Amino acid sequence: MGKSKAKRFRSAPFSPAGPQRAASGEGPAGEDGDGGSSAAELLEKLQHPSADVREFACASISKMLQQKHAIPAFLQRDVVRCLGPMLLDQSLAVRETAAGALRNLSACGGFEVCDDMVTKDIMTPLVALLKECSAGLEASEVSPMKCKDTKKNCVEDIANEAVNVLWNVCECNGTAVSVFNKEGCLDVVLQYLKKFSTNVDLALSVAHCLQTVTEDNPDLLSSFNASAHQVLESIMLSQDNTMEHILLRTLLAGSVWNIKDTIPSSSQASTINAILKIFSESLVVDAGETVIHMKEAETQRLKLTAEAETEENVGDTIDNSVLNEDDEMEEPPKGKVKRENDISDLLPSDKWELKQVTALLMAQQTALEIIVNMCCSEDPSDDEWEELSSSDESDLFMENSYDEGGGQPMSPLCLSAEVHAALMNNLIPKKILEKTAFPNSVAVDICTHSPSWKPLIRKMNTVQCRALTCLHSILLVSDVDCLGGASTLQSLAQHLSQLVFSQPEFPTHTEFLEAVTSAMRALLQTMASKNISQCMTPEQLMTLCEAGIHSSNISVRVNVVSILGIAGSVLAKIEDTAETLKMIGKFLLEVAMKDSSLVVAGEALDALFDVFADGTEAEKAAVQIKLLPALKEFQPVFKIRMRKEGKGQYSTDQLCVLDNVKMNLRRFIAYQETLGGKKTT
Repeated sequence: MGKSKAKRFRSAPFSPAGPQRAASGEGPAGEDGDGGSSAAELLEKLQHPSADVREFACASISKMLQQKHAIPAFLQRDVVRCLGPMLLDQSLAVRETAAGALRNLSACGGFEVCDDMVTKDIMTPLVALLKECSAGLEASEVSPMKCKDTKKNCVEDIANEAVNVLWNVCECNGTAVSVFNKEGCLDVVLQYLKKFSTNVDLALSVAHCLQTVTEDNPDLLSSFNASAHQVLESIMLSQDNTMEHILLRTLLAGSVWNIKDTIPSSSQASTINAILKIFSESLVVDAGETVIHMKEAETQRLKLTAEAETEENVGDTIDNSVLNEDDEMEEPPKGKVKRENDISDLLPSDKWELKQVTALLMAQQTALEIIVNMCCSEDPSDDEWEELSSSDESDLFMENSYDEGGGQPMSPLCLSAEVHAALMNNLIPKKILEKTAFPNSVAVDICTHSPSWKPLIRKMNTVQCRALTCLHSILLVSDVDCLGGASTLQSLAQHLSQLVFSQPEFPTHTEFLEAVTSAMRALLQTMASKNISQCMTPEQLMTLCEAGIHSSNISVRVNVVSILGIAGSVLAKIEDTAETLKMIGKFLLEVAMKDSSLVVAGEALDALFDVFADGTEAEKAAVQIKLLPALKEFQPVFKIRMRKEGKGQYSTDQLCVLDNVKMNLRRFIAYQETLGGKKTT
């Protein structure tokens, strides 16, 4: 069975839904519960001759599409083909709200809806809109196109919504990516990217999109000419120090890594160093302290704003009672929807501080995920990699990474000298280790008591999990000396143990358990291969395994079983460990016989083979727990399970590994019988 497999991350799956849009006056249709009727009425209004009515309809549809339960009613009425032409409406306001509605549809609808959008040919009007916006940006440099009643640049706002739609559909549909390639969309979005100094929101949308379309897309590589590289390089070298600009540089660094094959070999080392320098820039920031300082800044800003508004109200000498009655009851012109102001005025108030912290956490998460990918094998046979925290058995089965003869790790990973040097030069391992700690308790408490900041707790936890996964990958590809030697690894083992055992209650969060047990597993493998003494006590070891084996996540169960096998094989070489080996053996036997997953059962058998392969203490414990009779009785049961459960549930490669376990089980039984025969003679 395999000893470790590196997780690879994909870019963020979807752009978030846009801000809620609703016209004032009559509330958004559909709140009476009759979703189908509301959808039909709003879609019909898209054909109204008045641009204001069309805008109102798009805005109302946009808001409704943020609710998943409302989406089917719109899909049944062909919302994609209804909204598509609105992207090229004569009214700029209609274009923006229509793009916003499609953004929400793609973000909230998920992969199947995005596929349907491409099937319904959303790419044709979307690409046309993107190209028109690009031309409009050049024209607006001379005479900016402002939205009515606002100071916003309409073209940039429309482009931002359109790029988010593009990002979403390209993330999940190969046809959309092909259209992106063929239609020259790269040049279009790079034009938007140049606005990074004045419109960072637009630049961030483009950066997210670029990270998606550059991933595993060799057909796009030829489009990255010197001019394209210059645009990316100029932004990566920019000195803007807001958290949003740190995120922007991080995302673009990820895109440059994706297109590294377009970089001359003479520049590879300097480019990789520049990428990791950007990652270091984001990881060095203390997110917990940033949360504390930004929340204080927000509180102070809101206090000053409230005081200013109070003073303004006191100084207001206008008596509302003398307002002209006609003014109060004024009806909107015929054919127009009554609104207090432009729809943009109804968007949520600015939360600058919250945006900064959110951008920082996204930058740190992205940096860690890309470092993991940099450590991963580029084996083209790996069609599908694990995404984030998959619980799918087919993805979590561990591939064999050990040489059966020598027992030394055959790492499935490859790390170039340039990447390794850049990692060390930028002190990346040290910064990753810092991120594996639990989030700042003061920052967590602040977020807990603020509804709008509360989602940051999950983001901070995600950064910790990504750091642990990153640590796991680095452990797999670095030798002991590069990691700092035996003492450093022992300190790291103590740190990981503290993460698990220092909390009042044993951690149960699946993503954390998967990440921390993966890191522990890789660390114990490395230490065992170099005969470095391990720091976990038998009691801690059993506590971890007994808790982890009840996880619903296959990967967690596989990890704890493997950890037990590694630790047990080390203990088998030490005197007076028979009692501990008995505990380990009984535990692994029970898992092999009772776990619902063949993946875990196979890993438990493999761990048993490792623990009881050799040594006087292991032989003594094996006899006392009656290991041989138990395995002989279980052997036919395992064969039957493989025949019944194997087909359809596991890939060919996984079944080959299970066949290998079955063969090793037969050999191990024969080996144990030989040992028994020697004792009797």
